[in-house]
Amino acid sequence: MSLSTVIVNARKAHTASVIFIHGLGDSGYGWKPVAEMLSPHLPHVKFVLPNAPEQPVTLNGGFRMPSWYDIRSLNKIASDEDEAGMNASMVKINQVIRAELDTGIPAERIVLGGFSQGGAMTLYTGLQTEYRLGGLVVLSGYLPVRERLMNRATDMSKRIPIFQGHGKIDEVVLYEYGQMTQEVLKKSGYNVEFNSYDYMGHSSSGEEIDDLKDFLQKSVPEN
Repeated sequence: MSLSTVIVNARKAHTASVIFIHGLGDSGYGWKPVAEMLSPHLPHVKFVLPNAPEQPVTLNGGFRMPSWYDIRSLNKIASDEDEAGMNASMVKINQVIRAELDTGIPAERIVLGGFSQGGAMTLYTGLQTEYRLGGLVVLSGYLPVRERLMNRATDMSKRIPIFQGHGKIDEVVLYEYGQMTQEVLKKSGYNVEFNSYDYMGHSSSGEEIDDLKDFLQKSVPEN
């Protein structure tokens, strides 16, 4: 079954798309205000905000909630990982990318991004892609199944610029995970713009969204 999506349409002719993947327990509607904030500065961009399916999450006592894959422990966030769940979500996210391609938007005019668990899915999907996407955006996220993912990373993915933002007082996905992620990516030849924010926890901020706006204007400029 394909994912349902929340859409913020382009204000002018649609020549680029941003697909943004929400975090655990959220929905596309959670990021709709941010898309609407960015839209006046990116009038040519259509924002596509997919909704995760509901599934049991071990971290929350098996309670069903919107999630891209099972999270078993925050302490083992980068070791005891649900790779099968990631694969299933990657297939669905790639369907969303394909839907944008089918409207006539070139791959290099599509940016894939996400927050927290959605940021991890952005890297999981984006590093294995055969498309030369316009950019990857990872907010308060981390690199999942690190060694296996880097072994499967495509040559094409190394041509995609990456924007990474992380709060220094993040209490959920620790700042050190963000640092580790950018270090591994840079060592592997990726072009990463890493932005840290002194007083930001596991959330976003006006400063981060402003930096993101600048990245998007460079990656998929109005034409």
